[in-house]
Amino acid sequence: MKIQKFTSGLLTSLLAASSLLLASPTQAADYPTRQIELIVPFAAGGGTDLVARAFAEASKPHFPVGVGVINKPGGGGAIGFSELAASRPNGYKLAMGTAELTILPSLGMVKFKTEDFTPLGLFNMEPSAVTVKIDAPWNTLEEFLAWAKENPGQVRVGNSGTGAIWHLAAASLEDKTGVTFNHVPFDGATPAVTALLGGHIEAVTVSTAEVLNQVEDGKLKTLAVMSTQRDANMPDVPTLQEKNIDLSIGAWRGLVISSKTPQNVIDFLTTAIAATADEPSFKEALAKMRLNYVWLDRAEFQALLEEQQRDFSVTIEKLGLGQK
Repeated sequence: MKIQKFTSGLLTSLLAASSLLLASPTQAADYPTRQIELIVPFAAGGGTDLVARAFAEASKPHFPVGVGVINKPGGGGAIGFSELAASRPNGYKLAMGTAELTILPSLGMVKFKTEDFTPLGLFNMEPSAVTVKIDAPWNTLEEFLAWAKENPGQVRVGNSGTGAIWHLAAASLEDKTGVTFNHVPFDGATPAVTALLGGHIEAVTVSTAEVLNQVEDGKLKTLAVMSTQRDANMPDVPTLQEKNIDLSIGAWRGLVISSKTPQNVIDFLTTAIAATADEPSFKEALAKMRLNYVWLDRAEFQALLEEQQRDFSVTIEKLGLGQK
């Protein structure tokens, strides 16, 4: 009788333990079972926010639960990314990854590292564009760089903030060509473009999307884009590669998750995100925003993160921007 009671109790305990394991959201085969939170580390209404909301809408056929967009702006992306890095890695919190993931750690502004995130899929890239006023004396990139080299520090190049992606784009161009710019930081790309239109600076190195309307209106002209292929919205503008300058740099958007997330969850998300990104409605939404659709799978996205983290850390060290 005692043996029978012991066996029965042991069986009950084992069944209870099994139930707990099966109930764990990181182990469950039916993940996900509740809404997934998509962190946007920037303010509502901006490009990254609009892309995230378009993705969430297009995801409905491919996710059995809703994807809710939550804005966590501040610190150039530091607050939102830090929240994801510190969150429970159960697959219910993602973030819209941007180039800042590979920049902020080298600046010494955050506790997380680029390696703390696993990339799931990238669907948008916007190259830096060397843009000047329509009446500027330079009509080619060669003319612009030659003048800058002859007049070091005289070309004022606006960016979206010290250490931000467009500052590093201009600094990287300096490094590759031997010119010296006067870097002028602004609180975002839009104020920098406004300053260029007003004649307060000579150039910007923000994205093609952020100058496209002014270029089409005949107020600005883009001399080159920092990519390996020409931008679809500016097909007549040459790339740096065509000018024998080995530099490709720009903004990008894709989804990332904590690197501690279980593999089965990562596998599900990878498949669902790829299917969502391939939705015609999502591609159409990007096109309406004049944003480039570019797909990189998990491995390709990982390679991009590693390359940019390595390159940006060198550039930031050269600029003396990293905090000790």
